[in-house]
Amino acid sequence: MKSGKHPRVVAIIQARMGSTRLPGKVLAEIHGRPMLWRVVERARRAESLDETIVATTTQPADDAIVALCREQGVGCFRGSEADVLDRYHRAAAQYRAEVVVRITSDCPLIDPCIVDQVVHSFVKGGFDYASNGLVRSYPRGLDVEVMTFAALQRAHAGARQAYQRAHVTPYLYENPQQFRLLSVTADRDYSAYRWTVDTPEDMALVRAVYDHLAGEVGSFDQVVRLMEREPELAEMNGSVPQKALQEG
Repeated sequence: MKSGKHPRVVAIIQARMGSTRLPGKVLAEIHGRPMLWRVVERARRAESLDETIVATTTQPADDAIVALCREQGVGCFRGSEADVLDRYHRAAAQYRAEVVVRITSDCPLIDPCIVDQVVHSFVKGGFDYASNGLVRSYPRGLDVEVMTFAALQRAHAGARQAYQRAHVTPYLYENPQQFRLLSVTADRDYSAYRWTVDTPEDMALVRAVYDHLAGEVGSFDQVVRLMEREPELAEMNGSVPQKALQEG
């Protein structure tokens, strides 16, 4: 993916301190490291990415995110808190992305091999947008979305609803007549697992996973095997409802 004939692929990780259900979660510690560090470090392992950056907001509380990025040598862009689509569009333009990979900062178990799978399938097939969440088969928290910069531009120009701008990509997958979409699915259904971090229960689960694996988390298969051996882990956040798209 690194040779000149391939498009420049930039992963943009959105992060802010102002979470609704778990404020400050992006810098909360998981096995000795901030959660955002975990997400960035895992994303950077993906061979398909030319660069991984963080897109945060202009709010003073997010100065701490900028400071972490500076410490770790990670590119950082600051934009609108509410209009995340605009933040992505401007960040992608600044970092010269031809292909944009969207990852969120509440996914500390993100699997670089799955990132590569979605990116390679996307580039090979000549699609406008690809996701492993269109038909949910992977655990929630391994979500990868890939789009051309041109498709992101069209979404930026066309999206009118508040939720479309808060969640970046709904305009793309809600308009299949305008965009070539690719759904990437797993070999079986793992969707009952919830590995995203949105509540204290979610954070407790992810910390337990990292502790069980002594901080050395490999592929998502490894985490699945752990949960099959220790079924009480999945029960830690089994009753947490997923927020509706329109909730922001």
